[in-house]
Amino acid sequence: MARRDVRDHYDGLAAEYDEHWVYGPEYIPWMSGRIAEALTLGPDDRIADIGSGTGLFAREVARQIQPRHPILCVDPSDAMLRELGTPPPPSLAPVVASAEDIAEGRTRLPYERLDAMWLKESVHHVTDQERTLRGLADLLAPGGRLLVVMLPATIQYPLFKAALARFEELQPDPAVIQEHLRTAGLDARLGHVEHELRIDRDRYLGMVRARYMSLLSTFSDREIEKGIAEMRAAHPEPELVFPDRFAFILGRQPKERA
Repeated sequence: MARRDVRDHYDGLAAEYDEHWVYGPEYIPWMSGRIAEALTLGPDDRIADIGSGTGLFAREVARQIQPRHPILCVDPSDAMLRELGTPPPPSLAPVVASAEDIAEGRTRLPYERLDAMWLKESVHHVTDQERTLRGLADLLAPGGRLLVVMLPATIQYPLFKAALARFEELQPDPAVIQEHLRTAGLDARLGHVEHELRIDRDRYLGMVRARYMSLLSTFSDREIEKGIAEMRAAHPEPELVFPDRFAFILGRQPKERA
């Protein structure tokens, strides 16, 4: 998807985005806890969530670690960031910008250096991933950490076949992202976490119809309805149960920068 199309997609979803992404009551605390743990976040860290959307995860991370500096919620969609609240809570600070804007210095952040940042399922929207990740890595303080959370190259979601195939066409390889972080001068490690999802089938079909994943916006209404019919036939059970597996690529800046 082109950058303008991506922004339009999320602008259109903003008001109902949280409804689609909260699979169940335990999902956001689980993922936020894994992010905070991987980044070894503490209350004194200067933190940014790059591609934060509505701040679903930043809000929960803030609740868990009680930061002394507001977590920066960076997203190019003003509509998504407005969902933080007016005004936003003191623990969160919206920044209307893309990852590229931050990496290339077109948008300056309130903090000169960052101790930690994460990109949760947003790196695939970045056009030049190597250059952008290098620019983000340059913003880290000595010992700073950068975490890329992304789906693996293949997924076991109960989507229709054409959507799964398109996902594999569009999704970057986590090993390539790890190499980009190493090229940027970070010590980069690749690991995985997994969470079992249980969701009402008809609710999930409604999420697909609403195009909750950006790749679904590459399909026409007719193709979506055809896909939903395929999913109904393949999954007659009232509750869908499937693994949600994520690659966690953690890069760490040396404590003494060259």
